[in-house]
Amino acid sequence: MRWQGQRQSDNVEDQRDGGSPSGGGGFGLPIGGRGIGVGTIVIALVASYVLGVNPLTVLSLLSGGGTVQTQAPSRPAPSQGQQAAGRDDPQKAFVATVLADTEDVWREQFRQAGREYEDPRLVLFRGATQTACGRGESTMGPFYCPADHKVYIDLDFYDTLRDRLGAPGDFAQAYVIAHEVGHHVQNLLGTSAKLDQLRGRVSEAQYNAMSVRLELQADCFAGVWAHHAERSRQILEQGDIDEALNAASQIGDDTLQKKSQGHVVPESFTHGSSAQRVRWFKRGFESGDTAQCNTFTKQPV
Repeated sequence: MRWQGQRQSDNVEDQRDGGSPSGGGGFGLPIGGRGIGVGTIVIALVASYVLGVNPLTVLSLLSGGGTVQTQAPSRPAPSQGQQAAGRDDPQKAFVATVLADTEDVWREQFRQAGREYEDPRLVLFRGATQTACGRGESTMGPFYCPADHKVYIDLDFYDTLRDRLGAPGDFAQAYVIAHEVGHHVQNLLGTSAKLDQLRGRVSEAQYNAMSVRLELQADCFAGVWAHHAERSRQILEQGDIDEALNAASQIGDDTLQKKSQGHVVPESFTHGSSAQRVRWFKRGFESGDTAQCNTFTKQPV
């Protein structure tokens, strides 16, 4: 991916040196009420199937059923030299560059639709951090909090993506950011709030099915970003799209369930199958048209 030398966003908050901005007690990320609901955490099932968190606990959290008690991994406090290096490290530069690129694309998309895009902020943290949605944990994977319009990422997740999920490459990492920004777009459009209103009014299976549609739309929006970023700035190198498609495939619900438990339970899907995630990213990338991302009226199979 050609990203060096491009504009970097000012909307990156680096909390890694100072840890969580407000410690507090051990409580989870209660998505119910103000939150998006099931599907806001892009790699939630990674926590269940790869990182050792009970999947029933994660699903309860995401459906507004309470909070998760987790123990963030302890890390030694960084030295002054490490803090200085952390302010100018390549990973942070990469994240800030990708975020800036999503800002450019979505500002223009909203402008064309007669609306104004509100930039999200992206928070880098280690272990755990306090958010407007509650306490966020690294074990949840990257996530978006609609209450504060922020994307949260512990960059150690990229090691998991590469080493444990089999999805290496910088464009795979960019896809993760673009997917979370896709949730921000949904929040601005009111799509996620409509889904949240269904909580408790439909069965768990029905709600999970709607959650899948929300996630697949975020994948499609990530593809729309890639389409326009390439068209405007020629960011793609050979193999980049394959990296994104591989990442989408590796984090499909069916693939994660097969790896963890040896069988697939479709009614428990909250993010979509590997084939679905690949298909909707490709739809967004090939069309560059957000109108093609209406997973709520099209069959997401």
